[in-house]
Amino acid sequence: MLKPPNEPEPMPDDTDRPVGELVHELIEDGKSYARAEVGLVKAMAAAKADALKFPAILFGIAFLLSLAAITALAVGVAMGLATLIGPLAGGIAAFLLFAAVAGGLAWHGVTRLRRDL
Repeated sequence: MLKPPNEPEPMPDDTDRPVGELVHELIEDGKSYARAEVGLVKAMAAAKADALKFPAILFGIAFLLSLAAITALAVGVAMGLATLIGPLAGGIAAFLLFAAVAGGLAWHGVTRLRRDL
């Protein structure tokens, strides 16, 4: 039978496609979406890592300099006590003083950690 000349042709219907083909297309779209999300997360992590590099280097240098300052303070305390109670006793007293401060700070840190967690 012939169609009238002014009647539009019907559009192909997606329901004519097999279910397996639709599922395969859905899986491929999901994989593409997952790859895009992983790429986005990688890009965000790389940007944050780049932003943290220089401050981390500065914190490392500051930490080393603070260790040097504490060492100089400990030597100064030991030398000052050496004039009062002798070199060996001054060194032991300075060691005990700084060990007590370090122990107190560690104890306080552990109790705060236990309380906060």
